[in-house]
Amino acid sequence: MTTSHQELLPGTRRALLHRIAVAQSEGRTPSLVAAVVRGGRVVWHGARTSVEGHAPDENVQYRIGSITKTFTAVLVLRLRDEGVLDLGDPLEKHLPGTGAGEATVAELLAHTSGLAAESPGPWWERTPGSLRPELADVLGEQPFRHPVGRRHHYSNPGYTLLGALVEKLRGAPWEDVLRREVLEPLGLNRTSGQPSAPHAGGWAVHPWADVLLPEPVEDLGRMAPAGQLWSTTGDLAKFAVFLTYGDEQVLSAETVREMRAPAAPAELADLAAGVTYGLGLQVFHWNGRLLVGHSGSLPGFLANLTISVDDDVAAVVLTNCTSGPLPAALGADLVRIVAEAEPRIPEPWRPLPEVDPSALELAGQWYWGTQVFALRLTSDGGVSLRPLTAGRRSRFRANGDGTWIGLEGYYAGEVLRAVRRPDGSVSHLDLGSFVFTRRPYDETADVPGGVDPEGWRGIK
Repeated sequence: MTTSHQELLPGTRRALLHRIAVAQSEGRTPSLVAAVVRGGRVVWHGARTSVEGHAPDENVQYRIGSITKTFTAVLVLRLRDEGVLDLGDPLEKHLPGTGAGEATVAELLAHTSGLAAESPGPWWERTPGSLRPELADVLGEQPFRHPVGRRHHYSNPGYTLLGALVEKLRGAPWEDVLRREVLEPLGLNRTSGQPSAPHAGGWAVHPWADVLLPEPVEDLGRMAPAGQLWSTTGDLAKFAVFLTYGDEQVLSAETVREMRAPAAPAELADLAAGVTYGLGLQVFHWNGRLLVGHSGSLPGFLANLTISVDDDVAAVVLTNCTSGPLPAALGADLVRIVAEAEPRIPEPWRPLPEVDPSALELAGQWYWGTQVFALRLTSDGGVSLRPLTAGRRSRFRANGDGTWIGLEGYYAGEVLRAVRRPDGSVSHLDLGSFVFTRRPYDETADVPGGVDPEGWRGIK
């Protein structure tokens, strides 16, 4: 029997249902709804609820808290891709007079601006945004807690500034820009700044008794770009597909890859825990699997979006309680269940449609000193260079002039080129001044420091 790669097996579906049932029961949340995405589409949806005969579906809105920040980051990167700003620009260049203008756009995106984690004054998540009508009210008199660019320190006011930056450069309210440039092109019709029926109510569950307290629903005002949005598992599943593959209507695949790359120095504790931050996305290493996404919380709601790009699996978790289930752990588990039970089936191997003979000539074994490396041509027209044992490795993209640029690791941004003799034969490879030869310390190549003319020898 052949099973469609889009289907989940009954055992996998039951394992997913069991996992969310345990989370809803042990986490004591009024309701919990989840979805799993594979191959660009939803392949499973599940819900558990405390209300008899009423389970939320993929169209019920929940508040998603800080997942909103990822949407704001998308708007900022659209401005960068259009050439309106550069990520290295200080905020002051585009939004003067905030008192936090020395931080760059990239530092705000990666939470390395040094700004405070929260806004001064009363707890902003449970009070009206009208209490903070201006950016000065959000930032306070002393907005910085750390030197700019030195450490990762999560900042809600930082994303408020990014929302204000979008408004300034687009000449329209943040939510209007978001709807026009992201929500509508991606078909996220159930994502909005204000709740739209059907939507869940937010609850606090007493820590020592099975009783509830309704949480207030506040409009966050200026703080909206940091956490205002309501959404559904259906819409966030589409958003997960976008964050995996990109969409030329919104951001290219290359730019969403940039969002997923670590952009912040990790604290020692974070390094030990395997977590860091990209550009509007959390990046973490969980049980041997590299995951990206974002969690969110506001009083009455918890949310999580988790993606394993390598496995092509994503999970969405939404729940309506202030504390209870751990949505990040739950999202990671849903991804793991599918990835382990039904591993991704590789695409068939196919030969290259064409090959550059001058590049093919370089394939094979090379030596950096005495360390053995293998150079391979890749299916995207580039090359990879990696040691046969442990060591520095990288993929390289062709520059179109016979050279290649490093894409990762130690050699990221470094140029690889073949150095040829007068007769056209290859003498060696040059990679950022490192010389790779066809034989260990090849005496016919230009090895820095030269090669002993007596050659290799033993010791008597």
